[in-house]
Amino acid sequence: MAQRSQTRAQLHTAEKTSTLRVLTYAGAIVAFLIGSGFATGQEILQYFTSYGYWGVFGTGALVLVLMTYVAVEFFSVGQARKFERPSMIFHYYCGKHLGTFFDFFSVLFVFLSFTVMVAGAGAVFEEHYGLSKFIGGIGLAVAVGISVWFGLKSLVDVIGKIGPLIVVIAIALGVVGIVRNPGGIAEGNALLPELALTQASTNWFMAALSYVGFCMLWLAAFLTALGKTARSRKEATSGALVGAVAFSVACIIVGLGLLANITRVGNTEIPMLVLASDVNVVLASGISVMILAGIYTTAVPLLWTVSSRFFADKTPRFKYLTIGLAAVGTVIGLVLPFSQMVNIVYVVNGYVGILLLVLMLAKTGTRLLRRQAP
Repeated sequence: MAQRSQTRAQLHTAEKTSTLRVLTYAGAIVAFLIGSGFATGQEILQYFTSYGYWGVFGTGALVLVLMTYVAVEFFSVGQARKFERPSMIFHYYCGKHLGTFFDFFSVLFVFLSFTVMVAGAGAVFEEHYGLSKFIGGIGLAVAVGISVWFGLKSLVDVIGKIGPLIVVIAIALGVVGIVRNPGGIAEGNALLPELALTQASTNWFMAALSYVGFCMLWLAAFLTALGKTARSRKEATSGALVGAVAFSVACIIVGLGLLANITRVGNTEIPMLVLASDVNVVLASGISVMILAGIYTTAVPLLWTVSSRFFADKTPRFKYLTIGLAAVGTVIGLVLPFSQMVNIVYVVNGYVGILLLVLMLAKTGTRLLRRQAP
């Protein structure tokens, strides 16, 4: 009897541990995606809010479906295949030649995305604190370089716990923006043609595809590496599903919050700080810290992804390359204004990501047909 009770207790503990790992994986995904673009509101403004209702709900729904598919695929394939190098995921979906192209192109894009994180940190210090953007950009690069130095395991442990907190705060701020001016949503939607906001594409549908496209190039190697650490396909799939859904819902809510206050946030570098400042100056200072945390949680895996493409994690060459890339990325990220960096780097690379999405769907379809074949 005692032995049976002990066995049940062990099974319960294993189940609990699995649940915690699922939430940790989900948190890592969310934290990765909530970088300077999302946390500042600039990304949501260009990809969602600037298209009005169609952007917030149409783009939001399409991103929800496609992002869930992409996250589950990368995580599951990583868990099943356990590639020697995470970048081999591109060869799995695209074949030898196109796979090689995406492999190197994604490394370039991920590095440029790191420069956007540096620009975002600089913009927060300049616009909110009234300090030089060089302090924010260089400070972020130093913190990220040190974090990546210690490798992926410690990275997942840290960002997996920060991610959910950032999502909750971002959603809360979006809700506050809606509640304080609920009529502003309809007014903002009507005013959009007059505001001439910077948009990610000519229409909301292509903006949604571009958004998923650039997120895919971010996620591919990182989620493949995380999937390799999952103990089962169910654990990998569940973590990806929860993370993708949480992020997509957050995008929709924050998009509505910005739309309700579009006349105030439309031409700012850090829209989320405007919403926070309308409530309380102290709150705005707290949100600025949250934004910097969001930038950090994305910048760390971005830099890790580039370094790990060339050298094994934690080796001396990996560490030296990490420091070198952090230094170069800082110089590039502090040259252009943050909003321009988001529009150029994310949008251009998003369209390349669409091709990867098409190839993934084709691979998935072929795989399902083979399973159903007699």
